[in-house]
Amino acid sequence: MDQHPNNTTHDWPTVSPVPTGSAANGDGPNGTRCFAEHVPEIVTGGITLLICLCGLVGNGTILWLLGCRIPRNPFSSYLLNLAVADSCFLLCTSAFLVIYHVPMLSCFQPEVLWVLPLFHSMVLFTYSTSLYLLMAISVERCLGVLWPFWCRCHRPKLLSAAICSLLWALACVLAGLVYFICDLGHSGHCQLVLGTLCFLNFCFVTPIMVLSNVIIFLKLRRSSWQHHPARLYIVIVLSVLFFLLFGIPLTVQIFLNFFIYINLVFEICLLLASLNSSVDPVIYVLVGSFGKSRFRRSVKVALQRVFEDRADSQEVGEIPVMGIAA
Repeated sequence: MDQHPNNTTHDWPTVSPVPTGSAANGDGPNGTRCFAEHVPEIVTGGITLLICLCGLVGNGTILWLLGCRIPRNPFSSYLLNLAVADSCFLLCTSAFLVIYHVPMLSCFQPEVLWVLPLFHSMVLFTYSTSLYLLMAISVERCLGVLWPFWCRCHRPKLLSAAICSLLWALACVLAGLVYFICDLGHSGHCQLVLGTLCFLNFCFVTPIMVLSNVIIFLKLRRSSWQHHPARLYIVIVLSVLFFLLFGIPLTVQIFLNFFIYINLVFEICLLLASLNSSVDPVIYVLVGSFGKSRFRRSVKVALQRVFEDRADSQEVGEIPVMGIAA
């Protein structure tokens, strides 16, 4: 596995990738050989950067609408935090890719590469936060289906804010431990920290998220879908499905980085994770506009059909309440 540049005082591996080979040493005639060696990574990084820019536009639109134009409710509060986490992930990924790939273009390793571990930890922090928020959304919707009376009458008003704050703090602590123990300290406890993080994400949070959505599906299948804000559940299921397809590989790669680092594999996992963080706004618009004979209304109206769905009053067995006109 790659070592930190110019570091000969330890043998501990780093979890943050750095330009390697000729890119780190600057050999090769006029940089031609060096550039050719990293063409697949540069192309993949360029595609990822383009996805990040598109995702920032979409998530920025969601942040503006949820923050300023659409009334807040417990469900939209989670989605607002999810949009913040996804936007921060895309920003950190963009900065990470620029700092990581610029040296490859000229086979020169500037001093600024020392900040790579910091951006790597920020990517890990925002990625984990998105996962935890998706779990919280899934669990709360599951509780709403199983115990609608409790959710409607006894749910604390500040529950969403409290849960979101705790999840941000948890992700921050875990990413901070990775940064200080693995990237800076190169401690022998790094494997334990990474193992704990990946176990929590892959073996605890992800199964809870999947189980909650399975329960929702089975419960709603036994009752009439017309009594439910179906758009809410479609959004949740699609978001979770895309995370399982595109987000989970990065968790696996984060742990494997401790043992072996393959540049292109990491690049592909980062591309998939960026696609996952960019796709939610598209899901909201498509689900919100579904069922209309023509799509002439604004994106705001399409999003309102999702965000202002009466999640707390249209649970199992209840009479549906009119929402925004279709």
